[in-house]
Amino acid sequence: MQTKLTLTVEQELIEHAKKYAKSKGRSLSDLVESYFRLMVNEHDIDLPLSPEIKKLKGSIKLPSGFDYKKELGEVLAKKYKI
Repeated sequence: MQTKLTLTVEQELIEHAKKYAKSKGRSLSDLVESYFRLMVNEHDIDLPLSPEIKKLKGSIKLPSGFDYKKELGEVLAKKYKI
């Protein structure tokens, strides 16, 4: 069953997101729904790490207080000019 959801988002971000969705031939609602599905399901997926990835685990030391999600958001915003 589908239901309506109201979100409060910066106007400029909405405009960029609509353009992005249009360029991909999808609706903004479809993109948001796909993101929510990915976000909810990513914790359910427990894939084994390949030997190559296992070797890399722990090889990078990040500064204390490093905010991965913030950094990722900034990089993606720059990439997609949001």
